[in-house]
Amino acid sequence: MTPLYASYVAIALWAVSWGLAALWSRRTAARPPALDQVAYLAPTVVGGFLVAVTARAAIEGWAFAFGGPALWRLSDWAGWALFGLCLLGLMFTWWARLTLGDLWSSSVQRKAGHTLVERGPYRLVRHPIYSGLILALTAASLELARPVGFLGTALLCLGFWMKARLEERFLSAELGEGAYADYRRRTPMLVPFWPRGA
Repeated sequence: MTPLYASYVAIALWAVSWGLAALWSRRTAARPPALDQVAYLAPTVVGGFLVAVTARAAIEGWAFAFGGPALWRLSDWAGWALFGLCLLGLMFTWWARLTLGDLWSSSVQRKAGHTLVERGPYRLVRHPIYSGLILALTAASLELARPVGFLGTALLCLGFWMKARLEERFLSAELGEGAYADYRRRTPMLVPFWPRGA
């Protein structure tokens, strides 16, 4: 098994487990207008498609038909190091998911009895699920080393950032600007130890 194949197996297993865990969620109390959610969904869906097809093309050997040739070839140790980063990112998302418990949702919404979570990975970043996915997908894209894969990852990152911004605006309005503003001042958005409020 190559590091690239291992990374994409890990991402596929993560996706299946994440989908099954979606059943563990509270009733929705409020959500922003559907049109607001379309804005972040567009780059996320297109980016996910580009990454998935480019990875499959590379793994199955038809990369020249989609995604182009690899820009570089990694040594085994570098490939497995990137696989380790991919796994670390996926584990970080699960830490965040378990910390949120039944407050988690796949789209932007306020759950019944919603409270601001500041423990676990939420002490490090305000959006640890997106942070973990960005790390995992960036590591996998560096293994893939194809321009279309990088484009897909960039679109996914843009979609996560847009969704995070929408969540913050929505939850600030729903939960009260004061509490969220204080949390935002103390905790970086996506990158641990990044300047606060960014």
